[in-house]
Amino acid sequence: MQFRTRAIHVGQEADPSNGAVVPPIHLASTFVLPTANGDAQYDYARTGSPTRHAFEAVMASLDGGARGLAFASGMAATHCVTMLLKPGDHLVTGTDIYGGSWRLFNNVLAERGISITAVDTTDLAAVENAIRTETRMLWIEPTGNPLLSVTDVAGCAALAQKAGALLVADNTLATPVLCRPLELGADIVMHSATKYIGGHSDLLGGLLVARDQEVGEQLHWMQNATGAVMGPLESFLCCRGVKTLELRVHAQSATALRLAAWLHQQPTVKRVYYPGLDGDPGHTVARKQYHGGFGAMVSFEIDSDVQGAQRFVESTRLFQLAVSLGAVESLIEVPAVMSHGAYAPEARRAVGIKDGLIRLSVGLEEAGDLENDLLQAMDSLSAS
Repeated sequence: MQFRTRAIHVGQEADPSNGAVVPPIHLASTFVLPTANGDAQYDYARTGSPTRHAFEAVMASLDGGARGLAFASGMAATHCVTMLLKPGDHLVTGTDIYGGSWRLFNNVLAERGISITAVDTTDLAAVENAIRTETRMLWIEPTGNPLLSVTDVAGCAALAQKAGALLVADNTLATPVLCRPLELGADIVMHSATKYIGGHSDLLGGLLVARDQEVGEQLHWMQNATGAVMGPLESFLCCRGVKTLELRVHAQSATALRLAAWLHQQPTVKRVYYPGLDGDPGHTVARKQYHGGFGAMVSFEIDSDVQGAQRFVESTRLFQLAVSLGAVESLIEVPAVMSHGAYAPEARRAVGIKDGLIRLSVGLEEAGDLENDLLQAMDSLSAS
């Protein structure tokens, strides 16, 4: 079956008890066992539940993996992966990554005795030079956040395999619609299901999909031991969101490409970050590893300090001032003080997150309306 068909049907079989086309939400926390010591598919909802398994099954299918695991948030999923590391291990990660991941790596993991090296993962030579004997994991974002840099997944997979390390790809921004890292050699893919998978700004969730069954079992053991699992209502909402994922991502990506090209022509804008533009540094790699679009995130710099950037985002009317991304409504934010506020100012500037950087999450509104909204914000900034 093709991607769109699997998104609708895998894990979504009609209820055998009454023929309901949409499977029910199973709220039970515990399940009756046939015997005191007998095996059963379900016993306690932290270990597994029917609604959560339905979501895990469809995402494993879409990502091309052996095992899917759904969590209470994207950071819960990220934390579970890092629990595979032990004191003395080394993690190589990127500089253009989600601020929450940066905080976890540089604060929580560092306190556990795990050393961290952050490099520009678009530079494979820099990645190779960062790998050490004790390197056990390479963490990448195929599309970086917030600068939308593009990392060569297959190239990093070759380096990780050579080093005997796991390659983990946070594929939240690209989604399996555009990029499937497991097919390119990654061992684990992570999604914040809060974003495009849920798609409607009404749930928190995270997901891991392991390419190998053994790694999947290790992750499930850790998930069950630590307990940050996705609830049944969120699982149901994710199953519903997945059914329109491909349609939404393709439409949003098309609008994002139009907005990026339009922003590139505006005198107020110093630079546009979008891998779909011919002149973008990541365009060549993106064309090789993405299919059907380049994503629905656009970042751009204005010639202003952070206060000017804040005034700009506070002036939009359709773009709503909020963190997060990937939903049907368009969002706008200033990474320096919002999504990436966890970075120390000097670290933020060192990785290229400037005070005048603005990040857009492009929704499903009509493109011309979004252009007009940004134009009136530019006019407001010029008049102030």
